[in-house]
Amino acid sequence: METVLQGKSATIKMAVVTLLARGHLLIEDIPGVGKTTLAFALAKSIDCSFRRIQFTSDLLPSDILGITMFNQETRSFEFREGPIFSNIVLADEINRTNPKTQSALLEAMNEKKVSIEKNTLLLPDPFMVIATQNPIEYQGTFPLPESQLDRFMLHLTIGYPTPEYEKQAVLMQDSFSLLEDLQPVLSRQEIVGMQREVDSVFCEDSVVDYLMKIVAATRDHPAIRLGASTRSAQFFLKAVKAHAFCEGRDFILPDDVKQLAPLVLAHRIILKTRKYLADAEMLVREMLEKIPVPM
Repeated sequence: METVLQGKSATIKMAVVTLLARGHLLIEDIPGVGKTTLAFALAKSIDCSFRRIQFTSDLLPSDILGITMFNQETRSFEFREGPIFSNIVLADEINRTNPKTQSALLEAMNEKKVSIEKNTLLLPDPFMVIATQNPIEYQGTFPLPESQLDRFMLHLTIGYPTPEYEKQAVLMQDSFSLLEDLQPVLSRQEIVGMQREVDSVFCEDSVVDYLMKIVAATRDHPAIRLGASTRSAQFFLKAVKAHAFCEGRDFILPDDVKQLAPLVLAHRIILKTRKYLADAEMLVREMLEKIPVPM
């Protein structure tokens, strides 16, 4: 993945953490810094099915989930699956479409199944949604509702590359040409096996209590209107387990919790006066400094 997105090792690592934790990833940044490239690189690096959905203002829920059509040859109705029935789904520029279409992803992301008419259809395993979005102050965007944001395990920003890596990106061939050369390094079965190993990572009660204190602090802070949910605490624990696993450990350290807290919690909390993600991340980091770390 670093061959096409150089100088962003930490961001790539967190994308892998999200995959191993069975979560969904939201990448927000300005256009042209590699959001879609990161999603494509992750999908191409594993031997799984992959579909891209370009979200636009006229996109319909049926364009995501699928549609029932009448087959003239068989004289019967048949369901044609939409792109949601893939292992990795890229929801590109998700906040370019209206809330009705955005909501088509809610059940899929939470329960890994979709209800269409009278049928409930299971999604493949593993299943991961990688969504990209432009900052909310950009024209033509619809803010994601709180219920949608709460279903993303991690929220990442990429940022501008350093001058050294940006010069290499300018001189080398187009990144999407490099993406075509990427070969899978893990199979679908290996990913599922690693996800099960992540589930077995040990976490002491004191570390769980530390994690819960951080979540609770978001609900009591005077500057926060809406704190983190119970779902966020569940995702938080899964994410720190996956982070420990990626570090080669079968147990969680408080440092894992501290490092993941801003990425898991910042996009879920609603501030009373400010609306930018950087403000929420800064507030989470301030809270971390005040909560005692277990020894």
